[in-house]
Amino acid sequence: MLDWLIVGGGIHGVHIAARLIGERGVDPARVAVVDPADRLLDRWRARADTVGMTHLRSPSVHHLGLTPQALVKFAGDWKRRRNSPFAGSYSRPTLELFNAHCDHVLKTFSIDDRHVQDHATRGAVRADRVAVGLRRGGELEARNVVLAVGSGERPSRPEWAPDEHPRIHHIFDPAFSGWPTSTETVVVVGGGLSAAQVALRLLADGHDVRLVSRHPLREHRFDSEPGWLGPKYMAGFAKERDYDRRRAVITEARHRGSVPPVARLALCGAINRGDIVWHEGSVESLRTSGKGVLLRLSDRSRLYADRLLLATGFAPARPGGSLVDSLVESASLPCARCGYPIVDSRLHWHPRVRVSGALAELELGPVARNIAGARRAGDRLVRGEWLS
Repeated sequence: MLDWLIVGGGIHGVHIAARLIGERGVDPARVAVVDPADRLLDRWRARADTVGMTHLRSPSVHHLGLTPQALVKFAGDWKRRRNSPFAGSYSRPTLELFNAHCDHVLKTFSIDDRHVQDHATRGAVRADRVAVGLRRGGELEARNVVLAVGSGERPSRPEWAPDEHPRIHHIFDPAFSGWPTSTETVVVVGGGLSAAQVALRLLADGHDVRLVSRHPLREHRFDSEPGWLGPKYMAGFAKERDYDRRRAVITEARHRGSVPPVARLALCGAINRGDIVWHEGSVESLRTSGKGVLLRLSDRSRLYADRLLLATGFAPARPGGSLVDSLVESASLPCARCGYPIVDSRLHWHPRVRVSGALAELELGPVARNIAGARRAGDRLVRGEWLS
């Protein structure tokens, strides 16, 4: 039987594994990370590659290592061999540096060796353990389980967009394979950073690009205010005992569909030069054929494209699917009306079940889903620190 079973091999799962092994001193042989991808962090790398990311939105202290300065120390060699690996006043790391550091963390703590490549499909809480069933058969048992599942398998698709069409793709679909291989006219739908990055990458690759967003281009440096990382905002959030109100605060605090200054400057420059055609409005209807798509917008304009790429984020429903559903039923785990877990300050949903990422947001607030949220979850799970 394992001591720790982590479900999810993304940013959160890998960071928590590193903290358990490197900081808490758990024997790596007593840890397993269940994830269906070929390698850990595979979904993260695929998304970053799809949007053409060059730098992270997060500052240098947000990474998967143990200490806040670990990435800066790791980058020491890079400053001599490459151009500066950080950008801007917040020292945002290049994607190349961040991924190299992720590989360093995986190797240092032998986390790749603990990867179980499978889907966790069901769970049951027993007297002294948790059993997690696998899609390929059998189950794993552990004294402690950490649910570090993301929303990656549930991209949000507008009602007007068919689920399956060879010319329509959601960029965050796990099976995304819609990047043009020859020059095409492409419509990108979305108003946030991913939409901006995809549009700019398509332009750089020589495509004819149209961008459709329902709102003006909103500029925010981060996806929530930095005050949510400490007591400035979190002290009041922690005192709020009404979970409906907490959900409303999280929704209001997130800068969804926003673009940081550097990306907005690049996108607006391309729009002003006429390199990217931007339409502010919603899609009223869609007609498809084997050769392309025709969109009718709320301003009555019509757009024809060889391909349509959706950059419309993820569904708001609770992640985890049948695994989380079965655990809730097995142990009567408490949930708010929105369906998300009600946990204690150390992210215990049950004495043997912990959460991170989206599942922890009613406790960790608006930052829960991002890299900063992974670090905050590590502080709570490993050290028991509140507002560390």
